[in-house]
Amino acid sequence: MSSSDPTVQPVPSSVVEQVDAADVTLSNPKWAVISLGSNLGNRLETLQGAVDALEDTPGLRVKAVSPVYETEPWGVDPGAQPTYFNAVVLVRTTLPPTSLLDRGQALEEAFERVRDERWGPRTLDVDIVSYQDVVSDDPVLTLPHPRCHERAFVLVPWHDVEPEAVVPGRGPVAELLARVDRGGVVPRVDLELRLPE
Repeated sequence: MSSSDPTVQPVPSSVVEQVDAADVTLSNPKWAVISLGSNLGNRLETLQGAVDALEDTPGLRVKAVSPVYETEPWGVDPGAQPTYFNAVVLVRTTLPPTSLLDRGQALEEAFERVRDERWGPRTLDVDIVSYQDVVSDDPVLTLPHPRCHERAFVLVPWHDVEPEAVVPGRGPVAELLARVDRGGVVPRVDLELRLPE
C-alpha cells in the first residue's frame, strides 16, 4: 500500500514488539469476532484494507479470516443497492470492547463511510459481533451484537472459521445457522482475503 493511503497508520516497531510479546505472554488477550461488509467501491480491496488495518492496531492480532461471501443488502428492496461482500475476522486483543469499537469506527471513517441512512449503502461496515463471553446491554456497544444470531451473512462466514463457536447467551453458531435462511449468501470462491503476514 502506498504511504498516501489514509487507512494505514504506521505503528512504531517498538510498539509492535511489545504487542507481540503481550500476545504470547502478558495482558490476558481476549477473543473477539468482527464482521466486515462493503457494497461500494472496490469491495474486496476495502475488506482487505480493513483486515490489514486491524492487524496494524496495537494490542490486536488477526488470527483467522473467513472466506468472502456476496450477499443481498439487509432491510432494503431487492436491486435498490449493490450487493455486499462480507467476511468475518477472528482476533485476539488486549483492547477493551469500547476501544475495539472506537477502532472499528475509525476504520469506517478512514474508508469514508457516510452514516446518513439506516441500512444505507456503505464503503465499509465494521461490527463487533462478540467479545469473549461478554454479555452486555450497554446501548453504546451491545454484546453480542443484538442481531448477529439471525443474520446468515454473519453466521455463515463465522461458522467457516470457527465451527465450534457459541454466541454468548444465544447458543452454538451451528444451531443458529440451521434456523436462518441462507439464501442470498453466496460463496465467492474466486476471491480471497489474505491473513496479514
